[in-house]
Formats: sequence, C-alpha cells, structure tokens
Amino acid sequence: MLLVRDRSDGDPTKRVGFTVTRKIGGAVVRNRMKRRLRALAREILPTIGIPGADHVLIGRSGGIERDFAQLRHELEAALERLRK
Repeated sequence: MLLVRDRSDGDPTKRVGFTVTRKIGGAVVRNRMKRRLRALAREILPTIGIPGADHVLIGRSGGIERDFAQLRHELEAALERLRK
C-alpha cells in the first residue's frame, strides 16, 4: 500500500517512510518486508516519485511471498495513477 501526501512547503525533496505491522509476523518477517520496501523505494522513487511529497510504503500480508518484479510493477502503477 502507498500513501502520498504533498507537504506544500516549497521543498522539492522526496521523503519516504516505511511501516510494517506486527500482524505480518515476527521481527524477522517484518524486517525482511522493510528491506524489500527500501529496495523498491531506492529503485523507483528517485525517477517517478512525486517531488515535494512524503511517500509512505505500508507492508501488508502477502508482500513477502509476492514476486519482487510484481511489487515493483504495482508501485510504479500506483505512482503513475497519482501523477494523473
């Protein structure tokens, strides 16, 4: 899941945050999910992220089992929908 909020402060910096709840699993599973989200953010947000906005990536159940390429495609599609 992706949440994006425009800061409206004139700063074009793209900021990112991550959250994964305990419902996902233990610490090992949550940390693995956060590592996957960080990798996606490093790869995608510099090019198609929204300038001047806070991006929050929320890890949901099934994110660990999902293919990384599919996660990448879903994040890119969500950002493209927001840009329109």
